[in-house]
Amino acid sequence: MADDELEAIRRQRMAELQSKHGNAPNDQQAQQESQQREAEMRNSILAQVLDQSARARLSNLALVKPDKAKAVENYLIQMARMGQLGGKISETGLIEILEKVSQQTEKKTTVKFNRRRVMDSDEDEDDY
Repeated sequence: MADDELEAIRRQRMAELQSKHGNAPNDQQAQQESQQREAEMRNSILAQVLDQSARARLSNLALVKPDKAKAVENYLIQMARMGQLGGKISETGLIEILEKVSQQTEKKTTVKFNRRRVMDSDEDEDDY
């Protein structure tokens, strides 16, 4: 009886492995569907949270800087889930949030000058 159960488990496991490897297009299709559902959910939350003008500004930002727009969307969705938003955010409120996110993600650039030393001057090359 233990051999029959073991054989059944083996067959079941083989069927699972074959379905995973044999159905690669189905997995890809399921992944696309889940990404589409996630995008729809994000859009519905943002539609509830943002004013029409703020949605337009955010979509314009997404065209120019998709990373920053995604960060702002994540921030807004997180605030909405925690209940920190009182009502719909207007365009001016979105601008303030954009400034906060810009300050947090601001990259500092530094310029370092490597000056020539006295002994490495170009005057020596002119003597030839």
